[in-house]
Amino acid sequence: MATWLGQYCINVTDLDRSVAFYEALGLECTSRTEIPDAFEAIVENRDKGSKLQLAQQKHREGAIDMGSAFWKLYVNTEDIDATYRRSLEAGATSISEPQDLDRWPVTIAFVGDPDGYQIELVQRRHA
Repeated sequence: MATWLGQYCINVTDLDRSVAFYEALGLECTSRTEIPDAFEAIVENRDKGSKLQLAQQKHREGAIDMGSAFWKLYVNTEDIDATYRRSLEAGATSISEPQDLDRWPVTIAFVGDPDGYQIELVQRRHA
């Protein structure tokens, strides 16, 4: 029996703004739908198999309560400098600029999306 994660869903306060933000990171909006309690969209990279579902709850107002369960969302990229720059242009807040890690062959940066979700941008370096 095979098991794998299909997608992850996060609540957002403004679906159009969030879709535009994740498109600026290089993901594509491949689906939009309305269900009784929410407006939803899927952003993904079809070639890489990753999906993120964004949901704007119809009867919820104000900022999202982040609680303490969610830490960060990883977004892989082949050009961290351009992705970091585009994220800031699309409304992200900078948490840390791109930096090489000695422990792993990656360059990472952290940004906060328009709703405050922490995103770790990751570019793998060839050893």
